[in-house]
Amino acid sequence: MFPTHRPRRLRNHPQLRRMVREHVLTTSDLIYPLFAVPGDAIAKEVRSMPGVFQLSIDKIVEEAKEVYDLGIPAIILFGIPADKDVDATDAWHECGIVQKATTAVKKAVPDLIVINDTCLCEYTPHGHCGYLEVGDLTGRVLNDPTLELLKKTAVAQANAGADIIAPSGMMDGFVSAIREGLDAAGFEDIPILSYAAKYASAYYGPFRDAAESAPQFGDRRTYQMDPGNAREAIKEIELDIAEGADMLMVKPALSYMDIIHQVKAATNLPVAAYNVSGEYSMIKAAALNGWVDEEKIVLETLTSFKRAGADLILTYHAKDAARWLGA
Repeated sequence: MFPTHRPRRLRNHPQLRRMVREHVLTTSDLIYPLFAVPGDAIAKEVRSMPGVFQLSIDKIVEEAKEVYDLGIPAIILFGIPADKDVDATDAWHECGIVQKATTAVKKAVPDLIVINDTCLCEYTPHGHCGYLEVGDLTGRVLNDPTLELLKKTAVAQANAGADIIAPSGMMDGFVSAIREGLDAAGFEDIPILSYAAKYASAYYGPFRDAAESAPQFGDRRTYQMDPGNAREAIKEIELDIAEGADMLMVKPALSYMDIIHQVKAATNLPVAAYNVSGEYSMIKAAALNGWVDEEKIVLETLTSFKRAGADLILTYHAKDAARWLGA
C-alpha cells in the first residue's frame, strides 16, 4: 500500500512552492523606525543595536530617501530632545525634535508615509510616559492629566506634517482624547495607529538605549500590560476601536504571536506587529557571531508575523529585508 495523499507533490519545485505559498512577505508590509537627535551630521550607532543609529535631521532625511527608494512605504519617528522637563515640552512644542524631523522628511520625500510615535517617556527627566505625583518614586503615571499632554503632542505632530499618529503610552482613553484633539484642530482625516496591546516587556531594553528613555525609578507595569494576560489584550483593542482607532498594534511581536492572531481574529482593522529592539538585537548578535544565517532567519521571522495575522510590521530589519526581498 502506498499513500494516496502526497503533500510533497506541491513542494517539488521552487516555483511551485512559491505559487501555493499561503503568506507572502513584501516591502509594502514594512515600517522602518528612526531616532532623531538635535545637531548636524550626527550618526551615532546605538551600542546595543548594531546597525541602528541616532541621527540628526539631515541624516534622517538621507535615510528617508533610501527607505523610499527601497520600496518601504513608511517610517516611524522617535525623538531624543536636547532638554527634558516634567511637562515633556519638546514632545508637543512646534519646534520639538520629531516635529522638525517630520517637516524635513515630508518636504524631501513627500510620498513617504511618516508615522509619529506619540509618547512622552523620551521627553521627561524621569523617563515615564506622563505626569507623576510630586515626590512619586514608583512611576505611577497620572492618567487624565497626561491625556491633555498627549492631545497637544498629537496636534503638534499633525501640524508638522505627520501622516499617522501612533500613541504608545497605554493611558486609558488616549485614543479618544487624541481623536478629539485632532478633529478639533481640523485633522479629522489623520488616522490613529494605536499601540493597543503593549506589554511590559524585557524585550524593550535596547530601545531604551536608542531613545534614552529608561525609567529613572520604578517601572512601567502600572500602565503597560502584564505578559501573562491574553484576554486583556482583546479588552484593550475593543476599547480603542470604540474610541476611534483606525489601526491596532501588538508590541512586542516575537513572543506575542498568539496575541497578534487573537487580535486579528477579533477585528477587521489593520493589525501591526512591532518587532522590537530586543528581538532585533538577539538576531544581530547571533548573526555577528556566525551562529545563524541572518537573511534566512530575519525573513522567516518576519513571515511568521504575517502568518500570525499582522498586516504591517515595524522592524529595524526593514532595509535589509527590502534588499533581500528584491534580490
